[in-house]
Amino acid sequence: MTASKEELKSVHIDEVLSNFHIFSRYHVKSMFLFFLAFTVHCMFVNNYVFAVKQVDYRCKSGLDVCSKRYSYNSSIIDTCNTNLNSDDDYKTICTNISDSVAVCSDPEYDDDTSFVAEFDLTCEEWKRTLVGSVHNFGLMIGLLLIGPISDRFGRKASIVIPGIIGGTLGLVKSYVHNYWLYIVIEFMEAAFGDVCSPTYMLTIETVFAKDRVLFLTIAHFGIQAGGILGACLAWSFPYWRDFVRVTYGPTLLLFIFYIFAIDESPRWLMTKNKKDAAVAVLKKAAKINRITLDKNFVDNLTNDKGTEKEQDVKSVLKMTLKSKVLFGRLMVSFLWWVTSILVCYGVTINSVLLKGNEYLNYILLSLIDIPSVVVTGYILSRFRRKKPLILCFLAAAVFFFIQPLIPDEYTWLSMMFYLAGRFSASTYLGIIYIYTSELFPTHSRNTLHAMCSSVGRVGSILAPQTPLLMVYWAGIPALIYSGLSLVSGLATVFVADIEHDALPDTVEQAENIGKKVRKIEKVTDKC
Repeated sequence: MTASKEELKSVHIDEVLSNFHIFSRYHVKSMFLFFLAFTVHCMFVNNYVFAVKQVDYRCKSGLDVCSKRYSYNSSIIDTCNTNLNSDDDYKTICTNISDSVAVCSDPEYDDDTSFVAEFDLTCEEWKRTLVGSVHNFGLMIGLLLIGPISDRFGRKASIVIPGIIGGTLGLVKSYVHNYWLYIVIEFMEAAFGDVCSPTYMLTIETVFAKDRVLFLTIAHFGIQAGGILGACLAWSFPYWRDFVRVTYGPTLLLFIFYIFAIDESPRWLMTKNKKDAAVAVLKKAAKINRITLDKNFVDNLTNDKGTEKEQDVKSVLKMTLKSKVLFGRLMVSFLWWVTSILVCYGVTINSVLLKGNEYLNYILLSLIDIPSVVVTGYILSRFRRKKPLILCFLAAAVFFFIQPLIPDEYTWLSMMFYLAGRFSASTYLGIIYIYTSELFPTHSRNTLHAMCSSVGRVGSILAPQTPLLMVYWAGIPALIYSGLSLVSGLATVFVADIEHDALPDTVEQAENIGKKVRKIEKVTDKC
């Protein structure tokens, strides 16, 4: 009887969260606010695609530079218009172009108000593409910073402050007239204005374990909404400075509003021994939802197995490296993220070769991911994590391996395998996004999740280079995607399986994930 009473005195936060329904008033409001944060993140991340888009031009005097393009093995190579008349001549120019470009005087741009025209990037394509590379590098650095900040100072502060910084720097760069200053601000905005990782953590920590997948899936549709809205704004405001301002201005006000609109994660508050603050959030949610929490639950709220000492980044890394189990998971997670982001970015980059309206193409590309999100949500809510992830990796490996081997006359079949590979890649990216967060303890969850995402940015940096390999054979990028997917799928075999388990708060809990399932299986076998 004594043991039973002691158990009643220990109430884990998941037991309290189980009293809330995700479609209740409080959680619908929270879901919408998280949805908007994801939408803003996507618009921030991809704004340079339209703000710094490529613009053709001609030279009124001197050598007519870069006014024509020669398409060879599906890659686009800038060439000089020297009145050449045959494809062989263009191939020769394309081979030796780097050392033969003369200065273009008095250029005439197709769009005099474009970024390329205003900064006079005549035949300096590398300066235009550098904006995107710098932005991705800034995101990589920023993820290393935001994770520890979120784990130390809270999810809410890590959403509000970067959101305000990002919105402010975005407006500032719209008034800049010096190219290199623009580059610096682009880096700072990406590094200090990322809200995705802490928003993700706050989303999954706000609800009960069994509701986690559905709640996150709905909120995460903001990513696709951001892609569609960003393209629509770029289409409606063709002048790049106006586009940047209408993108960042309203979002700055949104994150100021978030100071009052969103609450801190009660789970994070409990790990920081801030029980009173956690209880206040839970009572507020209960009041809005018009329900009454069991007083025994609230009074005896605890972290189940206790809390750990507050850790800085160095201590978190030391703690992880000391645990062989967590270290192994971290290495596999690194592989997952590099593969997923490289493949998804690479496939997306190749999509710019599609003919038609660039804005509609981008919108369609965003729409393609919606079925993937739905399927991912269904898989995660109905099945365990491990087998579906392995199957998605292997499916992508097969689709990308076969696609370049299909004869040219079967274009439709090749496109089907290409889209199937993209669908599989988007699905396994969605799975690892939540799978990674479930493998590590609360104290280091955001730090390690952000670190994985940061390492994954190596893939976004390498992805733009994959089309260059098409010069040797058009199928090389697809084979790279296939090989990486295959290796990642095989590596997943060594990771613990998960299904609706409570998020681990301590290292010991994280190390023991999946062990209960294996014990039950062994007992069943004996019976």
